[in-house]
Amino acid sequence: MSDFVVALGLVFALEGLLFAAFPAVAKRAMAHVTETPDNTLRVIGIASAAIGVLVVWLVRG
Repeated sequence: MSDFVVALGLVFALEGLLFAAFPAVAKRAMAHVTETPDNTLRVIGIASAAIGVLVVWLVRG
């Protein structure tokens, strides 16, 4: 469970850094997301989750 909390903290830290360093880019990215079809977002989300699980599996193996 502590690994999950650490991973969640890393997500917040990385996203916070991106928003702090590149706020205009973050706004454009969010606007792009609202224009992207749901099916495309779903495929990207599933692929991202699968890659994340694969990375964790390879590292923690």
